[in-house]
Amino acid sequence: MNPSTAQAEVIVDELVRNGVRHAVLAPGSRNAPLAYALHRAAHAARLRLHVRIDERSAGFLALGLAARTRQPVPVFCTSGTAASNLHPAVSEAYHAGVPLLVITADRPPELRAAGANQTIDQHRLYGSEVRLFDELGVAEARSGQNAYWRSQVCRAWAAAASGMRGGPVHLNLPFREPLVPDGDTEWFEPLEGRQGGERWTEVADRGSSPSSLGRLSSGRGLVLVGDWGAEEASAWGECVGWPVLSEVGGVGVSGSAAISTGMWLLNLPEFLREHRPEQVLCVGRPTVFRQVQQLLADSGVEVLLAHGGIGWPAPAHNVREVAETFGAGSAGPEPVDPQWLTAWQQADQKASAALHAALDLERWPNGPAVAREVVDALPENSLLVLGSSNPSRDVALAARQRPDVLVHRNRGAAGIDGTVSTALGAATGHGGPTYALLGDLTFLHDSNGLMLGPYEQRPDLTIVVFNDDGGGIFSLLEQGGPEHSDSFDRVFGTPHGTDLGRLCAAHGVEHVQVPGHAELRGALRPKPGLRVVEVRANRHELRAVHQRLHAAVRSALLG
Repeated sequence: MNPSTAQAEVIVDELVRNGVRHAVLAPGSRNAPLAYALHRAAHAARLRLHVRIDERSAGFLALGLAARTRQPVPVFCTSGTAASNLHPAVSEAYHAGVPLLVITADRPPELRAAGANQTIDQHRLYGSEVRLFDELGVAEARSGQNAYWRSQVCRAWAAAASGMRGGPVHLNLPFREPLVPDGDTEWFEPLEGRQGGERWTEVADRGSSPSSLGRLSSGRGLVLVGDWGAEEASAWGECVGWPVLSEVGGVGVSGSAAISTGMWLLNLPEFLREHRPEQVLCVGRPTVFRQVQQLLADSGVEVLLAHGGIGWPAPAHNVREVAETFGAGSAGPEPVDPQWLTAWQQADQKASAALHAALDLERWPNGPAVAREVVDALPENSLLVLGSSNPSRDVALAARQRPDVLVHRNRGAAGIDGTVSTALGAATGHGGPTYALLGDLTFLHDSNGLMLGPYEQRPDLTIVVFNDDGGGIFSLLEQGGPEHSDSFDRVFGTPHGTDLGRLCAAHGVEHVQVPGHAELRGALRPKPGLRVVEVRANRHELRAVHQRLHAAVRSALLG
């Protein structure tokens, strides 16, 4: 057995012993030893192998799998710019706390020094955005390496899985030729792992519970749910009488304390002056709405943060207390103002009635109306993957309460990179009906995610693409103002004119374009396999639609 084959076989075996059940491979020449080892492990049903020819899509597929299973998922690639293409997924995993194992093949040192083909500097390629970087020594024809290889795999696994949520780890593996098995099964020492399929190195539980907040004391508080903890925060808010506001509105948030129109209410200064909280419990890291950032920056509001094991938001650098969790099992503060939650609930009812009445009057399709239709149509216990930009905002602003739906968003770095692949990975990890709501640019940015070979699994995933032919999000920002109309379309609107039906046909993916409400509801009925549902719209009315909805909510609450 040659050294490269021996090292790859041991690494894959130890990964399986540590709990790997899914592995993603982007093929290449230098990572051929790993490809053979993964294929053998998959053939023996020890893991499920997913192969992608685009490294960026491979990275986000692994990220989606890891985000849903909460277990480290390895993604393997060859050397050179292939490894660079994994960086967006690494960034998202780092900022979102997703346990991702990035395993890159590399040239050995003597070939790097010679300027070999497909060679870049992969040492600490992802900078500070990994929990651990390690480069294994080049495998050699000598004994004493089995323990070293297995130990380093366990070290990487533990680093990726540590903390409440986890994070990315980078292992760089330089391989010398030969890179393919030579048919010989003999090695200088036994290559087996521990007996009974155990890990080589067990990392003991530190025995300490996550730190919890201790300053939760006000009866006039507010819970802001960012990217985790919605279920626990909902129960806690209901127990202590604090309104629960989420950046996905009422989706995935349960209980009578959930305020589905919370993002509208926070955007009404007059309302907020009369309903200003004394404390805000921020669970996770909210990133979408400016009104949330303004509330967290209010010097008159005490901000308490449960960060879930990753970095914390502090818009005004005035966070009073930080802990890993808010203590979901504790009773929390005693409600001293029994009318506090009631006032928010009554405002929510008024705002919701006005919002949906106004939305019913708008010409269909528009982003908020489509988001509402999609959420209404989801089967129980579905997973909804939301693209960045408008879909996340539209669901938060227009969807009705659906506590029985799970939500995934790539809000760590909030990019549109790899969202199709993320949805495929999340759907595979979820194992049930999964839907994605994406804008057209997000969909096109990762159209390679649809490239599934005949051996690859197609999960039950329906991708709804709201196609307004360009960057509709900018219509709602400063760039969309009338004073910038002469330059907007070229540099922000960016119309593309792509025929999504033909694009899907090229990949052998079912596609349907729906013209109205009834057709959309019909297209969203549960169905096995992968499909794309397209809704075409005119983004030039988007700014006006949002202004009319805001006016309706404002009038209902303030007169």
